[in-house]
Amino acid sequence: MTSPLCTDVLIVGGGIAGLWLNARLRRQGFSTLLVENASLGGGQSLKSQGIIHGGAKYALHGALSGASEAIADMPRRWREALAGTGELDLSGVRVLSDAHYLWSPGTLAGNLSSFLASKAVRSRVDQVKGADLPPALQHPKFKGKVYRLNELVLDVPSLIERLSLLAGDSLLAAQQIEVLRSTTSEPAEPAELSGQAEQSAQADPREPTELTKPAELLGLRLDGREVRAQRIVLSAGAGNAQLLADLGIRQPSMQRRPLHMVLVKGPGLKPLYAHCLGGGPKPRVTITSHPAADGQWVWYLGGDLAEAAGVARDEHAQIRAAQQELTQLLPWIDLSTAQWATLRVDRAEPAQSSLGRPDNAFLAEQGSLLVGWPTKLALAPDFADRVLAALARDGIQPGPPSTRPDLPRPPLGQPIWMSLLP
Repeated sequence: MTSPLCTDVLIVGGGIAGLWLNARLRRQGFSTLLVENASLGGGQSLKSQGIIHGGAKYALHGALSGASEAIADMPRRWREALAGTGELDLSGVRVLSDAHYLWSPGTLAGNLSSFLASKAVRSRVDQVKGADLPPALQHPKFKGKVYRLNELVLDVPSLIERLSLLAGDSLLAAQQIEVLRSTTSEPAEPAELSGQAEQSAQADPREPTELTKPAELLGLRLDGREVRAQRIVLSAGAGNAQLLADLGIRQPSMQRRPLHMVLVKGPGLKPLYAHCLGGGPKPRVTITSHPAADGQWVWYLGGDLAEAAGVARDEHAQIRAAQQELTQLLPWIDLSTAQWATLRVDRAEPAQSSLGRPDNAFLAEQGSLLVGWPTKLALAPDFADRVLAALARDGIQPGPPSTRPDLPRPPLGQPIWMSLLP
């Protein structure tokens, strides 16, 4: 029988949000343990495009939305961390591009006027031409306008590797996660849960929200080993749904916002990191480029292509749609020998009306339990801020240091294109 472990904070979920929070807590002297039942970053993190958004994407109509306000400071915080001078030391993480670009095809160049005049993007964009264009757009046939956004694109696998190093001995691989309850805990009545759920659904998602059922947790049992903690944080993305169900908690509820991404690899591809402007409030297509092991580039396509209409298409139809888009937008790119694949992704987020996209990181609290979603990679620092604020408010301080036995570590997740486009 293994002896129980004690820690200040127990984190469930080894994506970017959990790993970032873990590193922040450890830097402040907290004892932490992060448990992952699969691979680090293997859920949503490695399926993201690695863009550290600064809000421009959410202001294409020229209006400063809640999303653009919430995320505006993220590029600065990430850049400081990458330089080793921020809240974390992320020096050594590979930056794929120091800027992301907004690209307007020739027929839509005029649609940028209200966007560029808005307060949302002033001092955050510069037009680029000629040799300063992204390599894939440096062609005589290119027509349109390109603007440099104060955003960056990271190599997510190297980010996960760096955060795993900052975790030290705090990582634990465990397949079976069970609730360790206090014997005095009593469940709430179903009617009470229903009423609280309705009240919670009407609350401002940007504010900490109380969960609907008292959960007097002592900790968790991980593959039979008891782990006790002052606070437990659920940051497992889609895995939060099952954990909340195991706790008997109905609120906060989770939504899955589906996407149907496209990957293409070929010798004719050059690096491109850009939102291509369409006629609506979302980018027509968002392209990021990622290095494959054989030296070629993989383009990862999102944006409107991957949303509602793309979700409804099967794999072959979605690939045809992507081929048509790239042929129309970039006719000089040789795709004759390219390899294609699609990936269905469910973005796990706090439930919103009509599957809307949340503006901020989200955190809900009940006693020793905190549960949340960062909602996007760039907002991992915001999620950590909310957890740290909750700990400070409740007077949670680092406990005395203690020795810890060697624990099985979860493996690092692998880039999705390694299996989809060998």
